[in-house]
Amino acid sequence: MSRIPGQEKNFLPYKIGDTDRRPWGEYRVTDVGETDTGEEYCEKSITVIPGKILSLQSHDHRRESWRVERGTLTVVLDGQCLILEEGKSIEIPLKAIHCMANLTKEPCTVYERQTGLCREDDITRYVDAYGRATQSAADNDDAAAMKIAQSVASYRNILEELERTDEAAG
Repeated sequence: MSRIPGQEKNFLPYKIGDTDRRPWGEYRVTDVGETDTGEEYCEKSITVIPGKILSLQSHDHRRESWRVERGTLTVVLDGQCLILEEGKSIEIPLKAIHCMANLTKEPCTVYERQTGLCREDDITRYVDAYGRATQSAADNDDAAAMKIAQSVASYRNILEELERTDEAAG
């Protein structure tokens, strides 16, 4: 990939300092660049507000690493539901089905490093709590469809828990 001298920290489509607010919280781009092997990377600080969940998704062209900087993060990774406390981290492999959620009453801040082709359009959504378009599991082979089904079940369990929490608080 050819870069203009002096522009190494100014990849498209991300730029350091970019922010975006979402229904689940926000992210801020803290660094962009190229690894020693020539892959793109993008680092973000993600804040998931209490009681919110991101879409269940996968990426065809990037891997992700997450480290909880503040709070407690609930993670779905290929059908498994995991709890990460502050200081803990997890690797999200290429094509893994994943999401993050905050089931606590305090904001959760996560450091994310994407490595590969870092683009917002490299998202395949399977379930989304905010009405964005999703892909059917029927479009996949049997093994992938099973992994998606297990992940969707975990996601729906988290949604139910969030609803119970909202009802108890209301």
